[in-house]
Amino acid sequence: MTDSRYYVLTRRPNGMPEKGVFELRNATLPELQAGEVRIRNRWLSVDPYMRGRMDGVRTYIEPFELEEPLEGGALGEVIESRHDDFTVGDRVIHMAGWRDTAQLPGDQVQPLPNHEVPEQAFLGVLGMPGMTAWLGLEHIAELKSSDRVLVSAASGAVGSLAAQLARLKGCDVIGTAGSTSKREWLEERGIRAVNHRQTAEALTRDLQQAAPDGIDVYYENVGGTMLEAALNVINPFGRIAVCGMIAHYNDTEPAPGPSNITHVLLRRLRMQGFIVLEHMEHYPRFVSEVGPRVERGEIDYEETVFEGLKQTPDAFLSLFEGGNTGKMLVRLEGSDA
Repeated sequence: MTDSRYYVLTRRPNGMPEKGVFELRNATLPELQAGEVRIRNRWLSVDPYMRGRMDGVRTYIEPFELEEPLEGGALGEVIESRHDDFTVGDRVIHMAGWRDTAQLPGDQVQPLPNHEVPEQAFLGVLGMPGMTAWLGLEHIAELKSSDRVLVSAASGAVGSLAAQLARLKGCDVIGTAGSTSKREWLEERGIRAVNHRQTAEALTRDLQQAAPDGIDVYYENVGGTMLEAALNVINPFGRIAVCGMIAHYNDTEPAPGPSNITHVLLRRLRMQGFIVLEHMEHYPRFVSEVGPRVERGEIDYEETVFEGLKQTPDAFLSLFEGGNTGKMLVRLEGSDA
């Protein structure tokens, strides 16, 4: 018999979740059925989008059910298989995270792509966050080498790759980040850095100084005053790729729209939200283009790692306090925590 420890949500959070809404449970897994695989997870991903799934309202994805195992990106090793495509020892990625051992149909499991990078990169720079960055620039914003680009939360898992990909394309890039160390990281990579932890007026002034000729593309991860400032500096016919708006994820009341939203009309802007899961047919192209650049060291990426399954709620909550540089991960291998 094989046991699995997993987290459930015991109640719907109101605003910023408290750690007490998460509870660690234990269950014995059923006998493996034909077509299934059993996986010992090695790495778990926690991501801001998970907050929306906790509210019990269907958006672009089904909400988390109370008292049921939480889900999220994970990477692990097959320890038992009754599926023809997987054998014991295979390294795989899947969506049965927030647990130490997963059991699921083999058609919900993907083998790791063949690139010489640390395995956890396939949850970050070469996983869904990386794909999100690449997709927003290439397919949503239709990035050109002549564009001036602004990326908010540019030290995060998505923003850090978006900023670097735009730089590699030849664009002039400005990135925002909330701490001195994160802004220094951006500056070291040729990205002009601006502090986004200030009023819309002050942020607008700093952006105007960083980009006196305005910006052509805005990669949106934050919302709130960040979006208002970006609308103040974007040029006519600019493009805005909306990946996320983390400033609003824990709001308990509807947030007011930017006071300058009329710029969308007056400057003839194109503003488009997108969900990466609806574009996964492009993943092979993304990996083929970005994978070799990661291998060659042309793209830098950071990881913030919490150790042990019991640290998963802390890792998740830390996302909303600016506690990560790059991808937030939980490492399970070799830890009994």
